[in-house]
Amino acid sequence: MARHIYDKELTALLVVDPYNDFISEGGKAWGRIRAVAEANDCVPHMLQVLKAARDAELRVFYALHRRYRPGDYETWKYLAPIQKLAWERRIFEYGTWGGELHPGFEPKPGEIVATEHWCSSGFANTDLDLQLKKHGIHQLIVIGLIAHTCIEATVRFAAELGYEVTLVRDATADYSDEEMHAALDVNLPSYASVIVTTHELVGLLSSV
Repeated sequence: MARHIYDKELTALLVVDPYNDFISEGGKAWGRIRAVAEANDCVPHMLQVLKAARDAELRVFYALHRRYRPGDYETWKYLAPIQKLAWERRIFEYGTWGGELHPGFEPKPGEIVATEHWCSSGFANTDLDLQLKKHGIHQLIVIGLIAHTCIEATVRFAAELGYEVTLVRDATADYSDEEMHAALDVNLPSYASVIVTTHELVGLLSSV
């Protein structure tokens, strides 16, 4: 891996959807993600990256999926399949344990939680781009769930908006190895400037 430099005035960590429903035992989607997430130690790696970013005094931003509330989709005329599934399963339901963040991912004072996204991209129809620009951020380090949906959509959108993106490949997970491969090895190398492991990233942040 080529040496990559992170300027803490320009760089932020973006944490995507660390909900109990995704990454906690008993979560609505955990059964589908578990095999991949446990094979690459996704959750411990996400926590390790979060700690390293905080230790390096990087700003931390959260891009969180809309937590289902009654009435969200009932009157919509057009739903994407992923939104229909969220409606049917009440995933990340507001006011429930599944819609809370996995222990250890609670935002600290001064960390920014963007408005919730309705589909997959953390940028679409939210204030994330505004918040990043107002804080002078140009480089993003991205971790979270799920590789071929919200992570891929958010990284692609970030590239369209001119951000330089680092993706941490073992700090994300998916429903299958095939979907992980499609996202991390086929699609995202066209959009993420750097794709690294947690070990590599922590080493780079230690010198920030």
